[in-house]
Amino acid sequence: MRYEQQYEQYVKRAEQALQRCAQMVLNGSSRTAQAARYSLFSGGKRVRAVLCLAAHDLLQGTVQKQAEDLAAAVEMLHCYSLIHDDLPCMDDDDLRRGKKACHKQYDEPTALLAGDALLTAAFETAARTALPQQRTARAVRVLARAAGTNGMIYGQELDLLHEEVPADAQKLAQIHCEKTGRLIAAAAELGALAAGADVPQCCSVRVYGLELGMVFQIVDDILDVVSSEDVLGKPIGSDAQKGKSTFVSVYGLQKAKEMARQRNEQACAALVQFGEKADFLKQLAQELCWRKK
Repeated sequence: MRYEQQYEQYVKRAEQALQRCAQMVLNGSSRTAQAARYSLFSGGKRVRAVLCLAAHDLLQGTVQKQAEDLAAAVEMLHCYSLIHDDLPCMDDDDLRRGKKACHKQYDEPTALLAGDALLTAAFETAARTALPQQRTARAVRVLARAAGTNGMIYGQELDLLHEEVPADAQKLAQIHCEKTGRLIAAAAELGALAAGADVPQCCSVRVYGLELGMVFQIVDDILDVVSSEDVLGKPIGSDAQKGKSTFVSVYGLQKAKEMARQRNEQACAALVQFGEKADFLKQLAQELCWRKK
């Protein structure tokens, strides 16, 4: 099957899983639930969900629904982070995926609560997964570790700090390893867990995910300089306006592009033990490295 067709199939499965899971954990008629669903179903590439499903297939998992539940949980958690990132007290962005940010479509208190609702829904969804009890507990821990004060939240804290204090190369890498890389790595690891992977296999897909997360962020920084708002569906140049350190501001545009290619190679190298079975994930890394939006 061609890469594009496979990706589309994964996205279709992810969307169906999100619809199914949202009916169980975001099914209220409240303004908060409406706002959560508005953001959750406003589009996006579903990269994290695709990673979860592809890692499950890589490890020859046999129960698709379990991986799909975890893919939905990751996307809910990611969506919560986007809602909160866009708030005026954080990145203060008005657009997300070509639509009004949640706090612009609704209001700031509702957006804050919608993010909280999605965070809670993510863990409820992961906990309801019909995996063996020990693996379910491990999956919840993986998700929590990626999202918490040693992961995504810490990365956001550092990101805000370095709006005022320029980040050096080491600190910049730490910010985005925590803010972006941890959750992408968790998505891949959750797929492997759902398939019953052993520890070395989980480690390999986790390393792949961490490297992929860095590729994703470096390219994001590049696109913030060279792309347009119409293409990206969100404001461009905002990092420079806020004085944030980026891979482009620290290394320059050409060096940042080279770093993305190097990280891409390292991501693919982490999958060497899987041989040709990892071709889709390797192609995914290539596509993210060369993406235009």
